[in-house]
Formats: sequence, structure tokens, C-alpha cells
Amino acid sequence: MELLYNSDSFAVVQLQVNAPEASAPQPAVPQLARHGFEIVDKRSGKEVYLDGSWAEMFQQHLSAWAKDTPTQEEVENTLESYSGLANTPVSMH
Repeated sequence: MELLYNSDSFAVVQLQVNAPEASAPQPAVPQLARHGFEIVDKRSGKEVYLDGSWAEMFQQHLSAWAKDTPTQEEVENTLESYSGLANTPVSMH
């Protein structure tokens, strides 16, 4: 887990599933390792987890930002576009 972005309005964490070790027992049912991103909208107290094609699309934003550093406003506007998907209330574990 890696914190990629943190502001007063948003936090973005990248989650990467570790590859299983060769000596680890294999699960009875095959499991798909899914990498993804969690975007927390601090204003609404909700979060969204992006995986699959959503994560790939978000990764494209990150790759573009790595080439041409965005302003904070550009980052916040992009995250705002994903906040409409946020339905899960943030809770402390």
C-alpha cells in the first residue's frame, strides 16, 4: 500500500497485491490478484476502490502526470470526477 496523494479534500492510495511465493500452498479456488487504487473524498467521508479497467484508466492519468507535472487544481479536478463513484462510507478499522 502506497499513499500517492493527500490533500484537505482527497487521499489516494495504491494497493498492490503481492505475488504468492512458490512455496506457499495454492488456494482450492483460484484467486485473481487485483491491483487497484482507493480514492477517499474527505469532504463527503466516502471512498471508492478502482480495479480492473477503472484502475487502468486511472493509471493512465498517473502516467500522464509523471510526464507533465499537473497543478494541484488539475489533480483535484480529476479526483473530483471519480468522487461520484464513491458510495462506501469511510470507517476506521
